[in-house]
Amino acid sequence: MTEVVGLICTEKDGGLSFGNYKLDTKSKVSDFEHMGDSYKVKTFKEITKLERNDLFVYESVPGTVVLDFKARGDEVSFKVEGYEDTQITLGLEPGVEYKIMIDGIVSGMEKTNLGGKFVFSAELNDTPKEIKVCRFLNV
Repeated sequence: MTEVVGLICTEKDGGLSFGNYKLDTKSKVSDFEHMGDSYKVKTFKEITKLERNDLFVYESVPGTVVLDFKARGDEVSFKVEGYEDTQITLGLEPGVEYKIMIDGIVSGMEKTNLGGKFVFSAELNDTPKEIKVCRFLNV
């Protein structure tokens, strides 16, 4: 498993890494400053959750390790590692259609609900998967 120092850290290129699915007990870090925002992470083997300025950003069931998380414009990208099939929920713009790619393969498209949540599943087995979620633009 990839280790994240202190449960949450900033990467050299500006990405955010967080979580630890090997923990048996709930652990959290609050008030982590990153690019002018305040983050809170809660994590252990059953769930990993990230909030930015008290707003929902990421949740996985069961818990995961997320590496190099970047949310820029119309795209969210990160690597995720876990120990079994995992449901991931992202907080995005409400009522917008997004395309999901896992390891470079289009996995599907889905519209966010009124709360802006985008839910998908990933088959994880202690090997990081590259995730990219892009706003779908009809051109």
